[in-house]
Amino acid sequence: MKTTGPCINRGTAMFVCIFDRQVNDMKYQRRMKELRQENNMSQADLGKVLKCTQVAYGMYENGKRRLPICGLITLARFYDVSADYILGLTDHKEKK
Repeated sequence: MKTTGPCINRGTAMFVCIFDRQVNDMKYQRRMKELRQENNMSQADLGKVLKCTQVAYGMYENGKRRLPICGLITLARFYDVSADYILGLTDHKEKK
């Protein structure tokens, strides 16, 4: 997977923005919103899960900010779906 944008080193955590031509169609933002709504959760609720504000989560969901890989992993574990499902690379929620 290709990445664009600089990595931001914050202490020991390395954040990399996810962005690839295959997921450039904003499918992962739609999937984030669908999963949130299916689970009757607010953006503020998911902000708490990702340890960010509601505004920051809303920016991820609306495509104004790119979701860090650590956020993708956290959401996949939280919803018990594959990262590929969130990214729109598969329509199967189940992990392999």
